[in-house]
Amino acid sequence: MSRIALITGATSGIGKATAFAFANAGINLILCGRRQERLTELADVLGKQVKTTTLLFDVRDSAEVAKAIASLPTDFQSIDILVNNAGNAHGMSPIQDGDLRDWDAMMDGNVKGLLYVSKAVIAGMIERGKGHIVNISSVAGKQTYANGAVYCASKKAVEAISEGMRLDLTQHGIKITNIAPGAVETEFSLVRFKGDESRAAKVYEGFEPLRAEDIADTILYAVMAPAHVTIADITIYAAAQAAPTTVYRK
Repeated sequence: MSRIALITGATSGIGKATAFAFANAGINLILCGRRQERLTELADVLGKQVKTTTLLFDVRDSAEVAKAIASLPTDFQSIDILVNNAGNAHGMSPIQDGDLRDWDAMMDGNVKGLLYVSKAVIAGMIERGKGHIVNISSVAGKQTYANGAVYCASKKAVEAISEGMRLDLTQHGIKITNIAPGAVETEFSLVRFKGDESRAAKVYEGFEPLRAEDIADTILYAVMAPAHVTIADITIYAAAQAAPTTVYRK
């Protein structure tokens, strides 16, 4: 029987690429996001390969999360794989100049949102004695960089939560994978720089960044590992990147 995966942030970037990778592997999909039109378009395409449904909610709203996941049709309620991909970066400035709204957006989405969705899914996994949770962290969670203190803190929290989940849930047959991507060319920088396309483009100039499909391939590799194998933690850099802010450009 095909497994069922719930993917947050499925309408773009890594989440969307993961949805395609999973569909190609025969994994049924619960596509989650905040843009219904994009969710519908994606479901229409992938629904030709696997069973697909959509959930419209904001991970930052705990009541919305719980209500949405509780509303799943009966044949989608046994979630085997959870990909906590939804998240964001807002602004890049010294700590003393940080915008409180940016801080709230990052902590609410990257940390609390991940917890809210996980809370809604874990109980069923424990009851069934199996499951796999994939948390998308960042190399910013491995090494703090200047002008990114709060974003880095939010991703360090994801790293700690992944470790804690592994300690608490392994005994229940639930695997935990933490994936920390480096520079991936998605909408990430466009969101961080408030729609400044020129500034966002410069992030990826002079080298070949990772693609969303590279991370999706890694996620698929982790969830397709044999039952006795847990891929616990993976850090992925572009070939030209040596550290979060060390990139060798041509």
